[in-house]
Amino acid sequence: MILDGIDVFTEVVDAQSFSRAARRLGMPVSTVSARIARLEDRLGATLIRRTTRQLSVTPLGQRYYDRCVRALAEMAAAERELEDASEDPSGPLHISAAADLAQFKLVPVIDAYLARHPRTTVELSVTNRHVDLIAEDMDLAVRIGTLPDSSLVARRYFEARMGLWATPAYLDRHGTPQSPADLAGHGLVRLSRDTGALRLLDGEGRPVPLDMPARIAADDMQSCRSFALAGAGIAILPDFIGNAPDAPLVRVLPRIASAPIAPAFVYPAQRFVPRTVRAFIDLAMAMERGAGGA
Repeated sequence: MILDGIDVFTEVVDAQSFSRAARRLGMPVSTVSARIARLEDRLGATLIRRTTRQLSVTPLGQRYYDRCVRALAEMAAAERELEDASEDPSGPLHISAAADLAQFKLVPVIDAYLARHPRTTVELSVTNRHVDLIAEDMDLAVRIGTLPDSSLVARRYFEARMGLWATPAYLDRHGTPQSPADLAGHGLVRLSRDTGALRLLDGEGRPVPLDMPARIAADDMQSCRSFALAGAGIAILPDFIGNAPDAPLVRVLPRIASAPIAPAFVYPAQRFVPRTVRAFIDLAMAMERGAGGA
């Protein structure tokens, strides 16, 4: 049995696009097209009909695809059994995350991951933009919000809520608000990327208007926290940053918080998830459970 081209064929059918399959496989579209053509020539059958606008799988192609998927799955399972029995993860892992998630969540996980799997390396790209994981050769990212790209898979990491935080010294000088109305006398430190979508709610789920001027806006949570630590005002921060053990802040009006936000691990959809990706996510989830979700 000749396997050449079968993996490319199944990827094209899964992606329903030559160009999307090429991005997932990391090869030019012309190479993908050539391998499909060579496979069809070898089999003496048309597997895929394509025009400039659409792609359709022939009945023969669909039957061949179904059998190929089962065969490839069996081969992958056999290889995973050998890997699990013989070797730890090895090789590089490329991760993308925003600065706040990188510093307050990923750094300890990366440290533990490298200690547990000494044959691995990690390259962490810290950026607030959503990178194209396939185009920029990233194995994994941590993101918040919905996924517009259906070629990605998301696995929920942890849950957090946004709230109001300040230092004890700031509250001693300016007073501790006892109700939302008391916030009017305080300056607000907020994320400049917040376009108004974030809403704080009271204990009954009712929106709470923030009648306080935004004295400072920064484009990352680390800076917002730094301004709060410097006594510049009351900051809107997620609880995992407000509670950071190196310099914890004080929660202001603790019954006021956002709806839950759920950062997720995101990686390209693929039949065979790299062992490094699986091992890193599993370790991060285990550490999160061990920390009690803090």
